[in-house]
Amino acid sequence: MENTLPLYVGLSPLSGRGVFCRQVIPAGHLIEVCPVIVLPRSDIAHIDQTRLHDYYFIWGENDQKAAIILGFGSLYNHSFQPNAEYRPDYQAGKLSFFALQEIAADIEITVNYNGTPSEQSALWFQPE
Repeated sequence: MENTLPLYVGLSPLSGRGVFCRQVIPAGHLIEVCPVIVLPRSDIAHIDQTRLHDYYFIWGENDQKAAIILGFGSLYNHSFQPNAEYRPDYQAGKLSFFALQEIAADIEITVNYNGTPSEQSALWFQPE
């Protein structure tokens, strides 16, 4: 499936840079399909010593691996009231992003880093 939305990276009021779209995204619409580079768990200690620490995902059915998400995937910012969600496909090695509600043009697209849009558990960092 192709990414056809005019996504762009812009300055975020949440944290540095974020992902935005130049047009309205309807609720339920596919925003982006991101290919994934899967890494073994043993690489996480090395990644944690680099700037990639803030950009990789825990990956796999049992969270046993790490993944670098390509496309805009690693640049979506966190919100406990997200307007989008991500869905992993471990077999195909991709992460897809979908709109949870209509997202107006030029509004930042956010996801809940806990994986489930309604999950309110504390994160490993303090969100702004």
